Amino acid sequence: MNVDLYDFHLPEELIAQTPLMERTASRLLTLNKQDGAIAHHTFKDIVDQLQSGDTLVLNDTRVIPARLFGVKEDTGAKAEVLLLKNLGEDRWEALVKPGKKLKIGSVIVFGDELKAVIEEEGDMGERVLKFSYKGIFQEILDRLGQMPLPPYIKEKLDDKERYQTVYSRHEGSAAAPTAGLHFTNELLDEIRSKGVTIAYLTLHVGLGTFRPMSVDKVEDHVMHAEYYSVSQETADILNSARSRGGRVIAVGTTSCRTLETIGNRFKGGMLEPCNGWTDIFIYPGYEFTVVDALITNFHLPKSTLVMLVSALAGREHILHAYEEAIKERYRFFSFGDAMFIY
Repeated sequence: MNVDLYDFHLPEELIAQTPLMERTASRLLTLNKQDGAIAHHTFKDIVDQLQSGDTLVLNDTRVIPARLFGVKEDTGAKAEVLLLKNLGEDRWEALVKPGKKLKIGSVIVFGDELKAVIEEEGDMGERVLKFSYKGIFQEILDRLGQMPLPPYIKEKLDDKERYQTVYSRHEGSAAAPTAGLHFTNELLDEIRSKGVTIAYLTLHVGLGTFRPMSVDKVEDHVMHAEYYSVSQETADILNSARSRGGRVIAVGTTSCRTLETIGNRFKGGMLEPCNGWTDIFIYPGYEFTVVDALITNFHLPKSTLVMLVSALAGREHILHAYEEAIKERYRFFSFGDAMFIY
C-alpha cells in the first residue's frame, strides 16, 4: 500500500500554533464510520454524542520537561537533548542536536548539577545517554528542562500545564496525548453523570507516534516502541463493557493503540492487567478487537495517525472528512480541533 494514498493538501495556517484559552471551545467534527455522515459541533457537545453504557478510555500519562540545553564538555559547543525513554539506572534513550557532532563518548554538561555521556547510537538517529548528577533527577529535570513542544509551535508556553491533560498522573511522555487536552474536570463530571464510565490506562508517548514516514510502502514502516500499563480496575471495566455490548471509546490514538495492543495480547478474550512495550502500527486492513469509536485531533498528511483513523473509518470517509475540515478552517494537530469517529 503506497504512503501517497494518505496525502492531502493542508494549508500551513491551519496548523494550530497556540492552545485556545478555553479547552472545550475547540470545534468538533463528527464522522459516522458506516456511512461517512459528517456534522459540526463545539467540543463541549461531546456529551450529547455519548450514551449511557459507553466507556470512555483516557491515557493518564504526564509529559516530562524532556528538552535539555547544554554544551559539549570539551568544546563548549551548544548541544540539545530530547529525552524519549527511561531505560533505568540513569540511562535514557534520546534524540540529540547536532547529531553529527555528538558521537559515542561525547560528554554533555547541563549547568553545574547534570552531566551525560553518550554510550550508544541507534539506527534511527537516537542515542543512549548515561546521566550523572547530585540530588534527585526528576527535581533537576523540573528545574532545567523545557516542555518538548512540537517544532511547529513557535511560542513558549507560559503555563506548562496547558500541555498536560487535566487527568495526567504518571510521568514519562515526550509528547502529550493531545486529544485529551480538550477535556476539563467539569466536562468529565458531566460525562459521568450521563452514565458513561471513565477508565484510565497509561501509554508514555514517544516520538515514534509522530515520526514521519520515510518509506514508500506503508507496510515497511517500523513504529518506535512505547511503554504501556493497564490496571486491574481498567481491565474489569473493559470486560464489563464488552460483555454487555457497550461502546468502548478511545480518547486519542495512544489510548486506541494501547487498547488494541491488549486486545491482541489476549486474542479477543477476557482482558487482564498488564504492562509492556508496544510498537503496534494500525493501518487499513486492520481488524479492531476492542475499540468501537475514537475521539482524536486532526493529523498531518502521510502520517501513521492518518492511517490509524483510516483503518477505523475507511480511507475515503477520512479524506472526505479532512477535506470538509480544511474547507471549514478547522485547526490541525496538537493544539487543534477534534474529531469523533463513531
